[in-house]
Amino acid sequence: MKAIVTVVGKDRVGIIANVCTALANYNVNVLDINQTVMQGYFTMMMATDVSQCSIPLADLVTNMAGIGEDMGLSIRVQREDIFQAMHRI
Repeated sequence: MKAIVTVVGKDRVGIIANVCTALANYNVNVLDINQTVMQGYFTMMMATDVSQCSIPLADLVTNMAGIGEDMGLSIRVQREDIFQAMHRI
């Protein structure tokens, strides 16, 4: 199963490293990544493979949100099919 991870917040050193390390700790593979900084705000979207994730997806969602809070960021994890349905025009 694939999931989309979005990260938004004030830019600082180490965001990509910290988020990717956290995902790797849960055995989540990053398939594609796109990030930018605009007027001091960091945004990142990642396509990930969660089929080998070491915890249930609901727990990953909660844990990554908590990691985001600790970092002063918003981190959201959504199943790819739900993400696509929500952003379909």
